[in-house]
Amino acid sequence: MARKLRVHYEGALYHVIVRGNNKSTIFMESKWKNTYLDIIKIYKEKYDFKLYAYVIMDNHGHLLIEVSKVELAKIMKCIQQVFTQKYNREFQRSGHVFEQRYKAFVCDKDSYLLSLIRYIHQNPLKAGLTKNLSYEWSSHNKYLEKKISLVDKDYVLEILSDNRRQAINIYLELMGLDNSLELEDYKLSEQEQVLKVSKQELFNKNIIEFGELVNLICNQEGIEVINLIKRSRIKKLSDIRKAIVLLSEKYCRISNKEISHILKLNPSMVSKIKNDAVVINEQVINIMKRYENK
Repeated sequence: MARKLRVHYEGALYHVIVRGNNKSTIFMESKWKNTYLDIIKIYKEKYDFKLYAYVIMDNHGHLLIEVSKVELAKIMKCIQQVFTQKYNREFQRSGHVFEQRYKAFVCDKDSYLLSLIRYIHQNPLKAGLTKNLSYEWSSHNKYLEKKISLVDKDYVLEILSDNRRQAINIYLELMGLDNSLELEDYKLSEQEQVLKVSKQELFNKNIIEFGELVNLICNQEGIEVINLIKRSRIKKLSDIRKAIVLLSEKYCRISNKEISHILKLNPSMVSKIKNDAVVINEQVINIMKRYENK
């Protein structure tokens, strides 16, 4: 059965995760990390997408991509295919290099951009590959440089401050650095501290209780909550449940286990809805749009 298309709209922000097939270490050599980044650069220029953060590990990579008119599916297909061709040619092999499909999570840019950048940049640190965030194949160092680079850092830094030095200091604070980099005068002024707190509010924007979200969607769609949680294969109810799961990812702090318990869904279904969007259709998208546009 053909895969359903991922959700696409101009300006959508995706956290993309690519992995070697069977978790193989396809990026073990620096040559292949650099090759992958070179290919990203080619298609970034061709398809005009923004790249806010990246990290390339030995067997997987993270990309934070904002698309324009060209869908993520087309962008990633080109990047993955070109890398696969180069890799297979080099090693005189055939077949899959990556897991058959990358993972992509649609994210709320206003609320989670900074936290996602932090998560991506901390990956090598948490994996024990480095003692600080200065990992060679991460976009972290690009935020500290003046020169133009693959990563679209200017937008992020301008969110933090109009003053470049202040913006970088606040960025470092948000990334959770310690003194291991021995940066001179690395201390926020009182004014910067206030600004940092205001930016930290981006992490908590529009957070609501899951029960409130369920009630709002049910009222919006003209159904009773009791009918929503009944075991039913009625398509309208199924679409509403899917929309609630996706909206909860953006607006609620709740685990998949709790969602599955409240909505009477199998936990694996909750994960499936969030991770691959393979069950999303136009009706689900419309329910979400009605909620977000009200």
